[in-house]
Amino acid sequence: MNLALLFGEDFVSAEQAVLTGRRLAHLKSVLKVAEGTLVPVGLVNGDIGTGRVLQLTDSQATLQVELTEPPPSPLPLTMVLAMPRPKMFRRVLQTCATLGVKDIWLINSYKVEKSFWQTPWLSEENLRENMVLGLEQARDTLMPRVHIRKLFKPFVEDELPALLKNTHALVAHPGTGTPCPVHINAPATLCIGPEGGFIPYEVEKLVEAGCEAVHLGRRILKVETAVPVLVSRLFDACS
Repeated sequence: MNLALLFGEDFVSAEQAVLTGRRLAHLKSVLKVAEGTLVPVGLVNGDIGTGRVLQLTDSQATLQVELTEPPPSPLPLTMVLAMPRPKMFRRVLQTCATLGVKDIWLINSYKVEKSFWQTPWLSEENLRENMVLGLEQARDTLMPRVHIRKLFKPFVEDELPALLKNTHALVAHPGTGTPCPVHINAPATLCIGPEGGFIPYEVEKLVEAGCEAVHLGRRILKVETAVPVLVSRLFDACS
């Protein structure tokens, strides 16, 4: 936790916030804070700054909060992601949040098992928890938006073309002839398939919607590896 992310309900006054639970445990066991210690904090969807520990007990830490600077700029990237395996999903979501991806669309695919959509990691509470972990890692405060679409064809035909408008639209697909571009540093939409990739019909529909099929070389990567590799390839140091 490189930054303690604060929510409105944490504040007991305009400039004081109280931390409990996981964040308190991290302050005590990892950062070894004491009264008077300054810790990095940020207000969700707001500025970042510092919190001075005013009071520290077994049950809570009271911080004097001063927010002085904006968070890192978000990436100009829309991520369209075939629903990953549940065990991998939480790591992928945290990675997206850490890298600065703010617009995430979870879609269905032929190789996405129906059971994946039943995972508790898709609950609003768990989505927020994992995005918070990613933001805290990156010292960011801007909460990503997650959209869930369980029907592939209606999404690709009815919604995707509007998302692709005025962006560099790509679908990662091993075996295609075009390598992924490098450091485009411009608005982009990136579609990443499930383990094993999109099937040919799905790639065809994505290309019809306006995507360009690109590859990362001969190696076939897991989704949790492909996401950071592709993002870092498209944007300079994910800045």
